[in-house]
Amino acid sequence: MTSLPRPSTELTADEARRIALRAQGFLGAPDRRSGVRGVLRHLGAVQLDTISVLARSHELIPYARLGAVGRTTVDSAYWTDTHAFEYWSHAACILPIEEWPHFAFRRRAYRSSPQWNHQLPDGAYERVIKQLRDEGPLTATELGGAKRTSEWWDWSGEKVAVERALMHGEVVCVERRGWKRVYDLAERAIPGDLLHDELDDKECVRRLVRLAGEALGVGTRADIADYHRLKGEQFDAVVADSGLVPVTVAGWAKPAWADPAALATPPRGRHRTTLLSPFDSLIWERARTERIFGFTHRLEAYVPKQKRVHGYFAMPVLSGGRLVGRVDPARDGRTLVAKQVTLDGPKAVPAVAQALLEAATWVDCTDVRVERVDAPELREPLVRALS
Repeated sequence: MTSLPRPSTELTADEARRIALRAQGFLGAPDRRSGVRGVLRHLGAVQLDTISVLARSHELIPYARLGAVGRTTVDSAYWTDTHAFEYWSHAACILPIEEWPHFAFRRRAYRSSPQWNHQLPDGAYERVIKQLRDEGPLTATELGGAKRTSEWWDWSGEKVAVERALMHGEVVCVERRGWKRVYDLAERAIPGDLLHDELDDKECVRRLVRLAGEALGVGTRADIADYHRLKGEQFDAVVADSGLVPVTVAGWAKPAWADPAALATPPRGRHRTTLLSPFDSLIWERARTERIFGFTHRLEAYVPKQKRVHGYFAMPVLSGGRLVGRVDPARDGRTLVAKQVTLDGPKAVPAVAQALLEAATWVDCTDVRVERVDAPELREPLVRALS
């Protein structure tokens, strides 16, 4: 690694936390005028996931920042007017359409990679492209079938072909229909001024590092690289030209970089109180979440039930710029069920109650039922706060 320039700015841990909160849209007045699309553009990536408890994660992300935005409004904001596309970023993510050129490096890598988990039948790729050209947009089922058997991994030849075309950039996911991807040709779905792979690999990575730094406000090498799943060496090669500035943060053991615009004005304003999706970009990276908030967060959906500590889909509760607890939610008709609640002391009770009541209203529930509270003496105060 090349020698790093000497940081010219020193931040306290509290300043770094507030910068991160503002950058992620949780501090200050929400930009309601630009709405869901503004949230997507501001974050640069919204993660998708199959789990749906209160709502799917890509719905929870704008809700956490804007409040009770209509759920049908969320999907239409993402997918109409070629505003977004889906691709591999931090994970499977919805991305602003203007970022299409920035992922040319990843499309090229997939095109040149011989390693695939599924065998592609002869002629399947060409048949899928022709069918999309003649009939698209189409789902994998409409292309001939998503699976050969009921096993989740047993893709049909058409599904293998269209997913490979998606990674290559010849095909785009233009919407989700009942959670199924809807595919179309990139030449039809991507605006002409963006439909190119002209940026070289280094320029793609440089832009993504800059955008990740802006979305995080301040972060370490690992924080910023992880945002779009870049390698540390890729970060090293471009950070000096990214526009991000080196800073030191009290208590952080590693060097950090910040968005200069985030340093220009002190982060002030109203804090959001809300439930967070475990897939929210504020808390994507566990080490960063522990460093900034002193909060250990782990999604336990894929942990055997008997080994779970906080629950299947425990959602951290953000209030006053702190993570003050977590709730494992469920639905029972029109009742929002708090199956398991963890509170960071009695002071967290009003915030957790507020977050639960707002979430219940958003998902059209009429009341909230509390089942287990890790600190039993706080169960009654929480129930009273919810009444």
